[in-house]
Amino acid sequence: MRLHAFEEDRRIVTIAANGVIEEAPRDAPAPDAAQLAPAEEIRAALVMGLGDYSRKTGMHKALVGLSGGVDSAVVACLAAEAFGPENVLTVAMPGPFTAPMSNEDAAAIAQALGVELLEIPILPPYSGFLEVLDPHLGERSFGVTEENLQARSRGTILMAISNKLGHLVLTTGNKSEVAVGYCTLYGDMNGGLAVLSDVWKTQVYDLARLYAQRGWMPMRVIERPPSAELAPDQKDSDSLPPYPVLDRILEARVERGASLHEIVASGEDPALVERLLKMVERNEYKRRQMAPGLKVSPTAFGVGWRMPIARPVDLSGEA
Repeated sequence: MRLHAFEEDRRIVTIAANGVIEEAPRDAPAPDAAQLAPAEEIRAALVMGLGDYSRKTGMHKALVGLSGGVDSAVVACLAAEAFGPENVLTVAMPGPFTAPMSNEDAAAIAQALGVELLEIPILPPYSGFLEVLDPHLGERSFGVTEENLQARSRGTILMAISNKLGHLVLTTGNKSEVAVGYCTLYGDMNGGLAVLSDVWKTQVYDLARLYAQRGWMPMRVIERPPSAELAPDQKDSDSLPPYPVLDRILEARVERGASLHEIVASGEDPALVERLLKMVERNEYKRRQMAPGLKVSPTAFGVGWRMPIARPVDLSGEA
């Protein structure tokens, strides 16, 4: 028999003298619970995990930075289910490179979920950081420093609200980004619980489609090219391969422990595989500093994954 997954359920049975299990009453056997589809199973697991974390820690209100992107949209939906929409506060923090559609989608998601939405632009603190740092950093072109200052401005705002109101900040980074370090320490990694840190980006899109079917987010959130919006016309594809390719390689490495040779032998591009595996190795120091996450796979970063932080990155033995 199959009971309901990720929720309290029970069925009374009778064990006969010959060891045969019989349902009681015999004339009205309860039907088996439905087998959940993979995306529904992950959704149910995350909602249960969020709810349990809230009850066990006594933190009954959640805070989510809602950018209009797919990751934060999914986290907001999960939080609304687990905490109740009246206990979720979302914050849109537009910056100098935020597209108007991102603000529109964040507002649409908040309205559909029935959660409160604050809008706090980051341009004032971001400009302030640049002003005090420019005399000391010299004449340098726009780059990662300026991108990270935007993420850290947002992280500081969320933590300030959390400190004042007592809300639990839910980080929005997914397993794909955490694996290769496509995240900012003391920025978008700020928070008390990493909801999607064991959910690959392709799985995040599966969750988003579930919530879109409920009318909780615009399809544009799913269909538009993903971007951190920290630089002009930035797209994730500028730095990373398409997510189906990325996740396929990372899943082989992280969850199945495949070597470089084994992954390449499966048909992947050798140069790409080597680059990605080196990124995984070099970003362990970030993963050690991230918030604890919910585990929904065989190998989650954190308890189920440890590698030395300070060691040369050498994949020659795997070639």
